[in-house]
Amino acid sequence: MPKAKTVFFCQNCGAQSVKWIGRCPSCGEWNTYMEEVIQQERRDDRARNVKPQEPRLISDIDWSDQHRISMVDRELDRVLGGGLVPGSLVLIGGEPGIGKSTLMMQVALRMEGKRILYVSGEESDQQLRMRADRLGIRNRDLYILTETSVQSILHQIGKIKPDLVVVDSVQTLQTDAVDSSPGSVSQVRECTSELQKLAKTSGIPVFLIGHITKEGYLAGPKVLEHMVDTVLQFEGDRHHMYRILRATKNRFGSVSELGIYEMQSSGLREVANPSEILLSQRDEQLSGVVIAATIEGLRPMLIETQALVSSAAYGTPQRSATGFDVRRMNMLLAVLEKRCGFRLGMKDVFLNIAGGIRVDDPAIDLAVICAVLSSNADIPVDKNVCFAAEVGLSGEIRAVNRIEARILEAEKLGFGKIVVSGYNIRNLHIKKFSIQVIPFRRIEEVYTFLFG
Repeated sequence: MPKAKTVFFCQNCGAQSVKWIGRCPSCGEWNTYMEEVIQQERRDDRARNVKPQEPRLISDIDWSDQHRISMVDRELDRVLGGGLVPGSLVLIGGEPGIGKSTLMMQVALRMEGKRILYVSGEESDQQLRMRADRLGIRNRDLYILTETSVQSILHQIGKIKPDLVVVDSVQTLQTDAVDSSPGSVSQVRECTSELQKLAKTSGIPVFLIGHITKEGYLAGPKVLEHMVDTVLQFEGDRHHMYRILRATKNRFGSVSELGIYEMQSSGLREVANPSEILLSQRDEQLSGVVIAATIEGLRPMLIETQALVSSAAYGTPQRSATGFDVRRMNMLLAVLEKRCGFRLGMKDVFLNIAGGIRVDDPAIDLAVICAVLSSNADIPVDKNVCFAAEVGLSGEIRAVNRIEARILEAEKLGFGKIVVSGYNIRNLHIKKFSIQVIPFRRIEEVYTFLFG
């Protein structure tokens, strides 16, 4: 019998130590080291049986048959970079109850003509069948396997030879190569390593569903994110119906794309036009509400920026932002105070991006400033006007990229005017647009245009 070896692992980053340490030297977290029993000899025995690979000339490698697999889900295909690459390992994480299992079950049921193996270590066969009936069974080649042993899963994959494997979840798996409990750092790392080897050698793409910690990070060692090809984050509020899927890592595509879904009783509905959920349908005009033209990845969309400015009731002014960087908001308020003469230092300022999404595009700077000024003066901004420009520290209005796509999106949604930077129209033929393009170079000019 091989001799057992005890090792301490950091539950946050996966660092290894022969003894317990109070603070992890790799990630700096306190009290994260836990003792686990491993069988080092078994791993060495497996390494001896691996046949070494021979080097090949890059010109001799044939990749012509590597076509992306359509997931029959436009939002998921967009986030993946145009489809699923054969042999890739994809990790999707999110809060409990956000809809990770529903999304993957729905995708598996829609991929008609594809043989798919859905492995679940958290639900029974009957529970999975209940969910499938609610979503609507369309793919008759969907196999269900309730198993947690990686060796048994690999054996069934060899028998069924599926086109796609979904594992729910990676924290429930265990392998005979490690003696620790399921969900431990060594188990998660070793199970993922075996599934990675399967994907790379057989060309079968594998989806792994992962849990997240209370801080919002993927549970398990940090090396888990380095082992997989793509990391997807499923975000949203369980008390609201909209969900956002974004890529935080993608070896085969962009990480700036996002997909938007609406949670319904029959499953997740793809939202092809995000502006329909990001713009509120209101009849009356309210102060502090301004529309901005932003771009996420390759997709232009319009979002609603809401601001509330009021006198500080408790002496110390409050600064709060939802969906926007509060430090950038403070910078924009300082620009208004210093460069434009607006006294906001003793006032509470609250900012909200409608729709529950987070925006990092600097092109909404001008919309944020106009929303603050509108709320401060209690004068509504014309709802027929939208904005797309960055604001500099000297109060100038700076140009943004892909301005033509932003203008076309505003034109498509029926806006009559769009305010842009004067530096953006140098090589732009504004006469070809039916929407009126209004260029400005200073914040004072925009204020005069809006409020007189």
